[in-house]
Amino acid sequence: MVWNEQGTRPRVWLVMGTRPEAIKLAPVAEAIVAAGRMEPVLVATGQHPTMVDQALETFGARADVTLPLHRRDGGQPELLGQMLTGLDELAEREPPAVVVVQGDTTTTLAGTLAAFWRRIPVVHLEAGLRSFDLAAPFPEELNRRLVTQAASLHLPPTPAAAENLSRELVAAERILVTGNTSVDAIRAIADRGAVDYRDERVAAAVEAATRGEPLVLVTAHRRESWGEPLRQVLRAVAELVARHPGVRVVLPAHPNPAVRELVGAELGGVSRVVVTEPLRYDELAGALAAATLVLSDSGGIQEEAPTFGVPVLVLREVTERMEAVHAGCARLVGTDRELIVRTASELLTDPRARAAMMSNGNPFGDGKAASRTELALARLLGLSAEPVEEFAALPGGVLV
Repeated sequence: MVWNEQGTRPRVWLVMGTRPEAIKLAPVAEAIVAAGRMEPVLVATGQHPTMVDQALETFGARADVTLPLHRRDGGQPELLGQMLTGLDELAEREPPAVVVVQGDTTTTLAGTLAAFWRRIPVVHLEAGLRSFDLAAPFPEELNRRLVTQAASLHLPPTPAAAENLSRELVAAERILVTGNTSVDAIRAIADRGAVDYRDERVAAAVEAATRGEPLVLVTAHRRESWGEPLRQVLRAVAELVARHPGVRVVLPAHPNPAVRELVGAELGGVSRVVVTEPLRYDELAGALAAATLVLSDSGGIQEEAPTFGVPVLVLREVTERMEAVHAGCARLVGTDRELIVRTASELLTDPRARAAMMSNGNPFGDGKAASRTELALARLLGLSAEPVEEFAALPGGVLV
């Protein structure tokens, strides 16, 4: 057992490097603090430092430690190497009792390896997701498979994800279905009410949506879509706006230069398309709640949109979140320009089609994932013998 400086509670590292990781781990930190059995330590790896800080700020939190990365070429080997070195040095100075990693990023892999090499238990939040294609998403599909090999406890968000782990011969006693903490996070933010948008154009688009003007939220940044696939997505957006005069689009541009340059080239100056900086999480939640339709290659959006009853067209050929497709709240359209335009047009003009997609609710959670995670950690560390009631869903991913 490893204790904090007061000698009272074991330290739990919550390792984060990207905005989605910060969003999904923040509710876990809150649940740990509320229970009072452990000490959460928010460790930011420096992968996307500004976006992590902004996400945590939304929840009134900040990182306890931020690694000082000095990147030159921006490549994956450089990033992984520096994060591993920083995490290992931190673990030597202040060893945790357990390390929690989330999802499938390079940060997730670095946190897993650093803990495993020091024989510190690894808990994998959002475990068991699989696209079964190592090329998509790249490199995330490989990352999450590697993490599975090292984790001591696997916390899949859905029964389907748990089944993936079982097929890979992970022992049943090491698997606990929690639901996805993204649902906890988006509910908490939505309950706050009014949002103060920094960009007046976004505020205007959201306000117009409350008057019945259709709003399409677009997010696209996946590495495997860079270049011509992303160009086709952006041209589909321009065509949608041209076909439907009442439609407005909000597109928060990912900070990667390869994405920003293409977005500017294809949509810069297009009427009724607002290309903006990355939105704060509360701003994103507000825009998502007001949206008529979402076009996205983001995993988090696929989990969050059903909370607000908003259909998602997934801009990928495969998704590791097939629960959304099976439940009907998402459709795979890839980066096929004609298919995107045709499917989006159908949903924008037919309220019954949109309602039919959302009839089964959110398959990803019930807002209790963080508390289940806290209890699972307490059981792992011998602090509780209380059983954890798993998140249950009907076949096909329909919330009970």
